[in-house]
Amino acid sequence: MKAYFYDNLPGDQRLPHDSGSTVSLDDLSRIGVVYHHIDSMEGVDALATERSYRNRDEVVVSPGSMGDAYEAKVRTFFHEHLHEDEEIRYVRDGRGYFDVRDRDDRWVRIRVEKDDLLILPAGIYHRFTTDEGNYIHAMRLFKEEPKWTPLNRAPELDANRFRKEYTETFLT
Repeated sequence: MKAYFYDNLPGDQRLPHDSGSTVSLDDLSRIGVVYHHIDSMEGVDALATERSYRNRDEVVVSPGSMGDAYEAKVRTFFHEHLHEDEEIRYVRDGRGYFDVRDRDDRWVRIRVEKDDLLILPAGIYHRFTTDEGNYIHAMRLFKEEPKWTPLNRAPELDANRFRKEYTETFLT
């Protein structure tokens, strides 16, 4: 895992866009992002039990697994959005980037690869893309039934209960 400020330069979203300004694990923690490096399924199972994640599934994001829909799907993942529950991803193989907003609404890019587990809190604005390798195999963990409902950023989301809770907990 490597975290840094996104450079905001135009270009392919799958490129590193590394500004050269790093972001620490403590900085990520202050905005509610949790990171673990876990090199075994036993470790993932232990974390799942500890955090009450009862369901899981696996997804492969690649041209090989998605065919012609791949490019459109990756663009969809890259729209800024939030979820009303935690987003937990354990990378089984491949690489990608999660971009999250910091306290000053700047993009922080988090590069993830095999054995990285990332937890994004409910209500945080974020987006995702594969890197230029165009491949990631990830396990998604859920407290309830598996679902993935993105709410794209819009002014009316400021009134969303989960966004308000996130803002009160991490941004004030």
